[in-house]
Amino acid sequence: MALVKVIFACPSCDQPAVTPIEQPVDWQCSDCDHRIHLNTPDATLTSCVVCGNHEFYKKKDFPHWLGMTILLVALLLSTLTYYSYEKWWSWSFLLGSAFIDGVMYLMVGDVVVCYRCEAHYRGFSPTDAHRPFEITIGERYRQERIRQERMKGKTT
Repeated sequence: MALVKVIFACPSCDQPAVTPIEQPVDWQCSDCDHRIHLNTPDATLTSCVVCGNHEFYKKKDFPHWLGMTILLVALLLSTLTYYSYEKWWSWSFLLGSAFIDGVMYLMVGDVVVCYRCEAHYRGFSPTDAHRPFEITIGERYRQERIRQERMKGKTT
């Protein structure tokens, strides 16, 4: 199995962390000194090494800000050229951005994300068990996080 890189937030202080996992490792947060034991994920990633959850989703490993920037630039350029009655240029910018987006979609790999702790796993191929994001499952975990935050607020 290739080197798996895990990006997650510290369970205690939410400080972002990145760690490669080749073998089981004890991880310590640099901010709050919180410690957790991270096991080596199996080849099919059946459970999260950070929180132990068994539900994952896959998404494209692409920065959303870049996609939105390409779209906004194409919209701006097409609006300006359309305003100056250069409709061919307008369509060229719009279709060109769609082409660039399609090529980038095909070139970029997938990343697997844990629903509960939102840890990102890179370095292995997703399986059929790793389906795209489902709003009902995501909402269930979002509500769980809200309940946990409320419980933290009541205890402090």
